[in-house]
Amino acid sequence: MIDLHYWPTPNGRKVTIMLEEVGLPYRIVPVNIGRGEQFSPEFLAISPNNRMPAIVDHDPEGGGAPISVFESGAILVYLAEKTGRFLPKDTRGRAETIQWLFWQMAGLGPMAGQAHHFRIYAPEKIEYAIDRYTREVNRLYGVMDRRLSDREYLAGEYSIADMASWPWVVPWKAQGQNLDDFPHLKRWFEAIQARPAVERGRAAGRELVQDPSQTMDEQAKKILFGQSAETVRR
Repeated sequence: MIDLHYWPTPNGRKVTIMLEEVGLPYRIVPVNIGRGEQFSPEFLAISPNNRMPAIVDHDPEGGGAPISVFESGAILVYLAEKTGRFLPKDTRGRAETIQWLFWQMAGLGPMAGQAHHFRIYAPEKIEYAIDRYTREVNRLYGVMDRRLSDREYLAGEYSIADMASWPWVVPWKAQGQNLDDFPHLKRWFEAIQARPAVERGRAAGRELVQDPSQTMDEQAKKILFGQSAETVRR
């Protein structure tokens, strides 16, 4: 059994999709990031960066004490190596997959996240910031579209690189993008969306944010967007 410390966000859904694809049993442990639950001592013990998702594998390979892993990309690599799936074993295939996974972690995710923040959540509309991040997401979509022009998936075969990137393309409208402008990306997006495991992973924990009491109110925004070093020293 794997404990998944989770909230339904693009980073969280990367892991539920992977867990559904490989069929590992898991239990969702909700971490309400709008209420500050990511700063609890229990969670910080397994995720020192006070960010979800994180996992605790109670049945690690070779036995022994449970293993905890934080950072969504690291979790995907861990699960791929644990199951022997969705990460090629040959040097070339592994390098292709890892580099596109890192591309998502360093580029697509952070830039799309900033686009969401300045387009939707920022208390004042800063046109420079909105334009800056909307354009950068547009560029990154273009990178994917070009990459997918001659292959089915980012690293050739369906892999953790696709699972990492797909949830960040789901809110393309909020990022100020139009999938019709990127035909190869749109084809890839729809092919992944049609996978049953992806639908199950996307739906996992949906009830957590369907509860009206869980909506992102002003206090939640202050908790989520007002963090500093002092936050983690408490």
